[in-house]
Amino acid sequence: VMAKVKVKKQNTFIDMTAMSDVTVLLLTFFMLTSTFIQKEPIQVNTPASVSEFTIPETNILTILVDAKGKIFLSLDNTSDRVEALKAVGEDYGYEFTGQQLTIFKNLSTFGVPMAVMKEFLDYPTEEQDKYLSDVANSRVGIPTDSMEVRDMKGVISRDNEFKRWVGHAKQASKDRQEKLVEKGIQEDVYDLQIAIKADQTTHYPVVKKVMDDLRDMRENRYLLITNLKTASSE
Repeated sequence: VMAKVKVKKQNTFIDMTAMSDVTVLLLTFFMLTSTFIQKEPIQVNTPASVSEFTIPETNILTILVDAKGKIFLSLDNTSDRVEALKAVGEDYGYEFTGQQLTIFKNLSTFGVPMAVMKEFLDYPTEEQDKYLSDVANSRVGIPTDSMEVRDMKGVISRDNEFKRWVGHAKQASKDRQEKLVEKGIQEDVYDLQIAIKADQTTHYPVVKKVMDDLRDMRENRYLLITNLKTASSE
């Protein structure tokens, strides 16, 4: 009787190196081709429309209007953001520390009156989010009511804070781009794009006030952000 030959069992080994390389490549591709959604302190449900126009991703100022009529701003360029804050603060007699400027630089969306801005920037991030989400708070949202303001040169005007922010944001964008043109990095200076993102339930007079303020500043070209209307939504 012949003895049975026992086949030694071997552990199966699968080389996953190639699969890992593919995964890393795919992850890198998605990171390079994706646009990170900026955090917004308020929920804005935009109305639907049939227009298909891609909103610019750079050099843009977005005006957010929530359902309660509170106004927030989002300025994509961080250096423009800081320069605008310093300029608006100077208009109202406020000066910010280096730490406060750094914190503001990292705020993708902001919206408090200048009178409480310094206090707001000293809050921890969690407290800032909680503060902005309380739309019932009268100290949340950028004011659009006109008031007499004396700047550092003693000149009195009745521009509201919203207009000040828009004006200084455009100036900051222009100044930055002019420096890039001088260095040969950029060919020309391009206007800061303005977009309005209003909630579909926002009362029309609130949005009209924003449009009227922009018209007063001779800003007659701006984008309205909406959701693309589909057959099911009609």
